[in-house]
Amino acid sequence: MRFLPSLTRVAALGAAAVLAATGLTACGDGGSTGEAANPYGLLQPGVLRAGTLTDAPPNVYLKDGKFTGFDNDLLTAVAAKVGLKVEFVGTDFSALLAQVNNRKFDVGSSSITITEARKKTVDFGNGYDFGYFGLDVPANSSITSFDQLTGKRVVVVQGTVQDDYATGKGLDPVRVPDYNGALNQLKAGTADAWIAPAEIGDKSAADSNGKVKVADKLLSPAPTAYAFAKGNDKLREALNKGLDEVIADGTWTRLQAQYYPGRPIPADFKPGSGTVAAPSPSAAS
Repeated sequence: MRFLPSLTRVAALGAAAVLAATGLTACGDGGSTGEAANPYGLLQPGVLRAGTLTDAPPNVYLKDGKFTGFDNDLLTAVAAKVGLKVEFVGTDFSALLAQVNNRKFDVGSSSITITEARKKTVDFGNGYDFGYFGLDVPANSSITSFDQLTGKRVVVVQGTVQDDYATGKGLDPVRVPDYNGALNQLKAGTADAWIAPAEIGDKSAADSNGKVKVADKLLSPAPTAYAFAKGNDKLREALNKGLDEVIADGTWTRLQAQYYPGRPIPADFKPGSGTVAAPSPSAAS
């Protein structure tokens, strides 16, 4: 009888050890299950949170409470190929890349031109579009060329490749946080010219009731792509694959025709991985 308490203690310790091992196994299974449910490390499993802009048509903009535009509609189609829904959130372009790398957003969608300087902050997916710089000026302006901007008051959106271009040309541009701010400077006569993404400049001029015109265009030096946090390779590679799929099925060509009607595609531009042929506009319609 004197041995029973000792035996009881041994049994209790053994049971505790079994329970602890079971708990560890369960935790391990839970971790594996969690990773399987969220393989791309998203802020919310199954949902791609995209930072974008509200005021840059036809690329990215807000219409009737819905984020749309070529870049955003394309991203929605690409994400669907890998089983993800997209949640768009508006922000300023000057903050977007840092917010992506800090994981406030899973991806940045805003006609972002790939540059070596930006690669220090974020990783880029494969290029999905090309672009031109547009030179917008007041309707009564005598400016007709980018070569005539020396000594002029030139406005740009801060942190854009247009900002880089103006600075590289020694223009000392006036920087504003968004495209509406740039357009308003032209309308108010407080700027002589606005260097803009050409598609946005075209749309802004067309909607200005004759107050703004497009003076010149210049081919942008690099493609645009979606931005990802440094090291988020699984998500980047999945969306690269999805991009090739929407190129192959004609979605990319259809959206090009919808948002940029009549815009010629440079002969040497190949979207995505460059291994997938984009259907002709007639084939994709």
